[in-house]
Formats: sequence, structure tokens, C-alpha cells
Amino acid sequence: MFRRLSTDTLNWILIIGVILFIIEIAFFGGGMIISALFCGLFIYVGWKRFYRLWGKISFWIGIIGLAFAVFNMMAVRFLIIAFIVLFIINYSKSKKEPEQIQPGLETDIGANQENIVRTRPLFDHKLFGDQQTKDHAYPWNDINIHGIYGDRVIDLSNTVLPDDIAVISIRHIVGNIEIYVPYEVEVSIHHSSIFGRAHIFGTQERNLMNQSLLYRTEEYDNSHLPRIKIITSLISGDIEVKRI
Repeated sequence: MFRRLSTDTLNWILIIGVILFIIEIAFFGGGMIISALFCGLFIYVGWKRFYRLWGKISFWIGIIGLAFAVFNMMAVRFLIIAFIVLFIINYSKSKKEPEQIQPGLETDIGANQENIVRTRPLFDHKLFGDQQTKDHAYPWNDINIHGIYGDRVIDLSNTVLPDDIAVISIRHIVGNIEIYVPYEVEVSIHHSSIFGRAHIFGTQERNLMNQSLLYRTEEYDNSHLPRIKIITSLISGDIEVKRI
């Protein structure tokens, strides 16, 4: 739909949206933003207690309140109007100048193309809800995911790690991260958090406030055994890394 749209145009739309977002915070008290955060808290608590009636009520009240709060933000209204206008402009251009597809020789298409293999990642990006690795054996692929809220549980005992360095990268807003590592694996951990706690192989870090933690096992740099590099960031939540 927006294939004719340049990256620069999209970047300018996003920049203007961010400027309006900052103006709303600076000059209008950020009322809708505070309401959105409050509704997000309702959603999180309701999701955690969704099996109870009050949890379901809290969850859906949060969803409705969040929708009203988001659509009342100046930045969001601008983005909606901008994309509607761009859709109309691009639709009009497509009618006047229909896209033409010209066949080419197969040798031209594949001349500079390198053979690559696409594999399925262990996790898809999931903004809401919990995620965890399978309970049975699974092939390893490096993990690189982000989310808004929910817990992430990764058990490395059911997979075969590569001989070089395996990477786990998780960027999350609200929720806990649990990673279970086999005893024979060396580990490097780089964790950053705004609020939360960390439990790293028995070492506890309580009341993290906008801090970064760097840990590694003693033989990480010298080991010829499988190694895991863990990079995580949280706004609010706990991380636990332990042996299994």
C-alpha cells in the first residue's frame, strides 16, 4: 500500500509525531500519557489475575481506557491523519500511474544473488503475554526479541548449543526474565534495568535503579566449550539466571 513512500517521508512523519508527543508532555501536563500508563497497569494486573472475575474486569477496563487515552493524544491523531492522507495520495497516484512489471532474464535476476538459508526463530515478537521455550528438545537459534509486558522463560537444557557463542538478546518493558543454563556452559551477562532486581547464579542485586550489570563466569574468555552471551534490558522487572 505504501510501497511508493520513501523512507525519508516516513522518518519525517515519525519525527513530527515525537515532537508533538514531547509538546504534549511539556505544555499540557501529559494527562493522556499518564492515563495511558495507568490503564497499562490495569491491563498488566488484570492479565496476571485473568482467571479471576476482578482480573477480567480490570483487564478490559484497562483496554478500553488505554484506547481512549491513546486516541486522544495529539501525536497519535497526527499519525492517523498523516497515514490517511498518504494513503489517499498514493491511491490516486496508483490509478494515474499504474505500476508496471517488466519481465527480465533469469541470469540478470540471480547474477548478484548469494545463496542464503532462512531459518525460523525460536520466538516471534510478542508484545503482550508470556513466552517460554518448548518442554521438549528443540534446535537452537539465537534469540533476539522485544516486548511490552509479560514474562520470558528460556530453558537451555532442551537444546544443543553451538560450539561458538550463542546469543540471547531480550528488550522488554514490564515483566520478568528467567534463563536456565546447563552447568557445563560458560555465560556472559549484560543486563540493564530502570526498576527491578537481579538474581545471577546465586548473586542478588536488589533495588536496581537505572543501572547496568556486567557478569561473566571465570572461564568464559578461555573456554572451548559452548558459551552463552545474554543481553537484556527492562524498564521494570526482575531477571534470574541459574543453573539447571
